[in-house]
Amino acid sequence: MREVPDFPEPGIQFKDLTPVLANAVGLATVTNALAEVAEGADLVAGIDARGFLLSAAVATRLGTGVLAIRKGGKLPPPVHSETYDLEYGSATLEIPADGVELAGRSIFVIDDVLATGGTLAATLSLLDRSDVTVTGVGVVLELGALNGRSRVQSVPVTSLYVV
Repeated sequence: MREVPDFPEPGIQFKDLTPVLANAVGLATVTNALAEVAEGADLVAGIDARGFLLSAAVATRLGTGVLAIRKGGKLPPPVHSETYDLEYGSATLEIPADGVELAGRSIFVIDDVLATGGTLAATLSLLDRSDVTVTGVGVVLELGALNGRSRVQSVPVTSLYVV
């Protein structure tokens, strides 16, 4: 992992997992660890964008499908959407409102980093409207000092690495 100072704006210390994901052993290690905690879910959801990579790898390992939690404006209507605050602005997440049968399914959510918890809280709110059971959340890296876990207490959270 590398740390990029002042990205995407001054004062933010961006944690870049690209070197881990570009390494075959690193990717396999992360995939296997997340798949272990996601076991039993009907579907794996990945949050735009790095969560897509991880969720697809985990879903393939588990033999499930994958649901992309997209940034706003990337899906055709109709969509369910949730707008939330970031530490450096605001964003919107979306999922299809039709075309994918979600009701009654169990879903495990994957993202790369848990920081303030805003993205995960918005994802859980979004999925809650789809009548699914979220079995848990898995992240590669948790920034413990930002206490994001406190915003997603309704589900078990597994962090592979906490700084």
